[in-house]
Amino acid sequence: MIHFSNVSKHYGNKSLYSKASFQLNPGEKVGLVGPNGAGKTTIFRLMVGEELPDEGQVVRPDKLTVGYFSQNIEEMKGRTVIDEVKAAAGNLSEIELRLAELEGKMCEPLSDDEMAQVLDEYGHLQSEFEAKGGYDLSARAAEIVTGLGFHPDFHHRPTESFSGGWKMRIALAKILILNPDVLLMDEPTNHLDLESIEWLEAWIQQFKGSVLMTSHDRDFMNRIVSKVLEVAHQAVTVYGGNYDFYEAEREVRRTQLIAAAKRQEDMLAKEEEFIARFAARASHAAQVQSRVKKLEKIERIEVPQEERSIQFEWPEPPRSGEEVFKFEDLTKYYQIDEGKDLKVFENLTGLVKRLDRIAVTGVNGAGKSTFLKIVTGTLEPTSGTYKLGAGVELGYFSQNSLDVLDQKNTIVEEVHGRFPTQTLGYIRNLLGAFKFSGDEVEKKISVLSGGEKSRVVLATILAQPVNFLVLDEPTNHLDIQSREVLLEAVKIFPGTVMVVSHDRHFLRNVTNRVFHLDHQELHIYDGTWDEYLSRISH
Repeated sequence: MIHFSNVSKHYGNKSLYSKASFQLNPGEKVGLVGPNGAGKTTIFRLMVGEELPDEGQVVRPDKLTVGYFSQNIEEMKGRTVIDEVKAAAGNLSEIELRLAELEGKMCEPLSDDEMAQVLDEYGHLQSEFEAKGGYDLSARAAEIVTGLGFHPDFHHRPTESFSGGWKMRIALAKILILNPDVLLMDEPTNHLDLESIEWLEAWIQQFKGSVLMTSHDRDFMNRIVSKVLEVAHQAVTVYGGNYDFYEAEREVRRTQLIAAAKRQEDMLAKEEEFIARFAARASHAAQVQSRVKKLEKIERIEVPQEERSIQFEWPEPPRSGEEVFKFEDLTKYYQIDEGKDLKVFENLTGLVKRLDRIAVTGVNGAGKSTFLKIVTGTLEPTSGTYKLGAGVELGYFSQNSLDVLDQKNTIVEEVHGRFPTQTLGYIRNLLGAFKFSGDEVEKKISVLSGGEKSRVVLATILAQPVNFLVLDEPTNHLDIQSREVLLEAVKIFPGTVMVVSHDRHFLRNVTNRVFHLDHQELHIYDGTWDEYLSRISH
């Protein structure tokens, strides 16, 4: 369907890949993985023709419909959400108008030849209109935007009234409404909550076309893709299977490569020893020359350097009391207009115990972040009582935490400022554990991505001797490797954890209780994440 043949791509002195070959076949669902800057987005841009290869070719059928969702969204204004999404469905609106014109012509007195021409055009346009889903366009648009989290009350609001995150959802809906032959998606789960991710997952699973996507959501990749393309070390490597298979197979291949490189190294050492030993002897001249030529022809096996994993000893926090956070009849209202209140939740009662690992869940707008703000004392409830237990030292991560970083500082300056009594070696080790190595620690906060800023803040929180971690969407913008770093840190954290996250892999590995907010009420489930899912599915 789309074929990369010996494609090479360079930016200045940097080579992204050399002689890369792979094929996206009809109906395939493929994951695209690799470190930041390796060239994943360039693969998408080559596929849609926004860029051209320096060498080789990208072959794509002329009539192929490609839908490309990227993180760069166009300006939206002047239309409602539904109208904006419908407008993206190609030329369906023009076809609809032309069909109406032709229907009018059919009622006019026409010659046999004219009528035949009208009927012929009408038949072709009607077939195209039907094939593209024109007759159920409004219904499909409503289904998609609802699935992506827009309440029906918001379907007819103007697009300019929404935040950037919600506009990303509209942009994604515009790609899905196309129902293209090939769907290219660059981080489609960014800005989506858990319910929207699950809806999108189901939509892609039943989608008949081909899919190539990147995602930081491990579960999302595992449930959808059956092949993985890895862009790394200036090469594109193909793996059959989902993300878990790719990760295991990559380790197997690396082990085999290391073994092959060692065998080659031993063989080369023996040959070079023979050459050095007999180079001066005329009786061995022919043998020496033969072995020199043999060595010149051998292609050296190179083992790509892997990112070094740094182990960091997290500080041992003081022990808290058995009751970490107790709350009774918590109620929260927001005043939205004079004399009109918006009820978030009402009469929530519960107890957080020492060493609990609590996932706070609920649909978008259920009040999860509001609840965490009350737990951390950054927001007062409208009514009800709450109390932190004895000896509780609290660490709180929210998206607002990124705003407290000093944009003028470098990473190492910012973190050293939080721990002024620690050595520079300690600070560098801490940052290394969160994937900041070498000269990266000298980058200014102002130039960091959202994920990099999150890693800086999470590192400073976890390096403090706290015993109650409250994390509001800590995995947002983190890539899979960074999420694994955070997951391992939380798993060995010797205190209590309360977390809101849409990363199911993360929740599955840390959760032993669930606080589920639903219709302004709190339902408490004791057990793992999978046990919770099993109970609510019944």
